[in-house]
Amino acid sequence: MRKVYHSDLVAVVATLASVPPAERDRLCGLLLCDADWADRYTRRLGKAHPKWGNGTLRAAARAYKQVNVPTIQLADCRDCLKVLTTHFDFPL
Repeated sequence: MRKVYHSDLVAVVATLASVPPAERDRLCGLLLCDADWADRYTRRLGKAHPKWGNGTLRAAARAYKQVNVPTIQLADCRDCLKVLTTHFDFPL
């Protein structure tokens, strides 16, 4: 998977906020796997994956339903970021 930038985090939060809290952990794992496989595909074939994009989290998240970012409540955004940080070794 490629480096994670702010735009990737925003896209993941918008995707995770579109599902109930109980499903967010599973969806986050799927997003990370999709981005990793898309990056491998892109590096090997030299073109973006047809569904998951170029290997960024933002491109993988766009393959799923998203909510409009300004409508996400602060508490919901914080909860989505907590789910994401459980899959990484860095604090937010």
